[in-house]
Formats: sequence, structure tokens, C-alpha cells
Amino acid sequence: MSADRCPDYWFPRQCPRAMAWTVPDTTDADRERIIGAGCGRRIHAIEYGWLEAFLTVRLYGYRLPAEKFVPIGEPVPNAMVATEPVEPLGPPEPVGSLLQLHEEAGIQLRVLDNLWAFWDAVTTSSLGWSGIRLRNARPRPARTG
Repeated sequence: MSADRCPDYWFPRQCPRAMAWTVPDTTDADRERIIGAGCGRRIHAIEYGWLEAFLTVRLYGYRLPAEKFVPIGEPVPNAMVATEPVEPLGPPEPVGSLLQLHEEAGIQLRVLDNLWAFWDAVTTSSLGWSGIRLRNARPRPARTG
């Protein structure tokens, strides 16, 4: 894990989000279908019900000593955890406007009524992906037919 995963946390606490990005094996078809042609290499999706919190939250970040963390996840590490208490390197710092952070990083932000169709498309694609706090997302729509 590296600093390129910091954007995974540019959200209000408890906000469900689905994220996808290109990896070396990403097909052009998946990139265009999910991210969009000419729309960058990464996309984050939230639900409309979280938009106001996303736009108004005052989020703070801590700097932590990297050597205290180890990767977890199989088959590919998907998180970093500390196995002992960790002291921050300084006080928490405001991260600023989450919308501006996304814009400056070239990350597309998609606001959806419900995350599940997007999540299903992402997790069956050749893109890299991650979902955080999905238990807080709206329920899956009932299947018809």
C-alpha cells in the first residue's frame, strides 16, 4: 500500500463508497464502460444521501509512522494495519474540501441513487476496486421479473 490509496479515505466517516481504478491488466472496454472514455484512471461513487455530508464535512488526517504498519488481505493486500499502538507524528490536520481534493487528483466522483449496480459492474471487471462502509449503503433494489 502507498499514498495512492489515501483518496480511499477522502469521505465523511461511515460514508459508503465504491471505487475503481485502472491497473496494468485493465481492458480498454472495461475502462470505457465503467470509468468512461477520456475520464481519467480512477472513479469514486457515493449515494445522493451522502452528498451534503461529503460537501460540508470537516475531515482531519493524521500522519502516522509507516514502518509500524503491515499489509493484510489475500490474495492481494488491500489494507494496512498496525499490530501495536501507534502515536501520530503530529496533531491532526484538516484535509480541506473533499470535492477539491478529488478534482485536483483527477478522480471522477459519481453520485448515484444506489451503489449496488455500479459495485457489481466494478467487481466483475478488470479494474482494481475497493468498497468501504458498503454496509451503510442503501439496500439492493428488489429484482423484478
